[in-house]
Amino acid sequence: MLNKVALVTGASRGLGRSIATHLARSGVGIIGTYFSSKEAADHVARDIADMGGKAVMLRLDIGAPASLPDFEAAVQTVLGESFGRADLDFVVQNAGDGILKSFNDTNGDDLDRIYNVHFKGPYLLNRALVPMIARGGRILNVSSAATRFYLENHGAYAAMKAATEVITLYMAKELGERRVTVNVIAPGAIETDFANGVVRDNPDVNRIFSAATPLGRVGIPDDIGAAVNALLSDGFGWLNGQRIELTGGQSL
Repeated sequence: MLNKVALVTGASRGLGRSIATHLARSGVGIIGTYFSSKEAADHVARDIADMGGKAVMLRLDIGAPASLPDFEAAVQTVLGESFGRADLDFVVQNAGDGILKSFNDTNGDDLDRIYNVHFKGPYLLNRALVPMIARGGRILNVSSAATRFYLENHGAYAAMKAATEVITLYMAKELGERRVTVNVIAPGAIETDFANGVVRDNPDVNRIFSAATPLGRVGIPDDIGAAVNALLSDGFGWLNGQRIELTGGQSL
């Protein structure tokens, strides 16, 4: 995948960091985004530079769609100035956060926030970036295994991820004429700081999810980063409009 360029949202930590790092090891240039920690983002860029790659990190609030025109312009500038390109090969829509509440406790403000972060923002960003995606490029959206089975306090979050899975099908159909493929991955329980690090830092929660997984453990970020790197490789160019669950078989 030499001489390719990927935009990875939420690349300063967790799954996004692992995805960006794995792609960079394969020779892919990275335009990564961060929301709150420029320091963490700069650390990722330095790590990628140390391995001989190139990464430029841009701030993005995916939950504030009004900021997308400025971000789009920044991406165009970085493509030209840092990569000598006018287009992207890959877009990985990973950025997000969690509002984990029960149905009764989730209010209108919660719904607005989770809708903007997990559906409206990525939808409009994908739409804005399509003209910049090279013919034969790839879009990979990130959903959740919680669309397949019940997880306590995940209702609103899972509903938005289910919407992501549906729009992936429509995008795959409608972007086919440009030879752009669109797929969606659905990770399971992963040891990250998502939801205050509950899977990573709470031994009881970790054991519960491990017991529900045939491979006997929860996932780690590199499980997802390595899988995304493979899915964006030339060998998966025929994959289109698919939901790929990355859970180790959780809750089969």
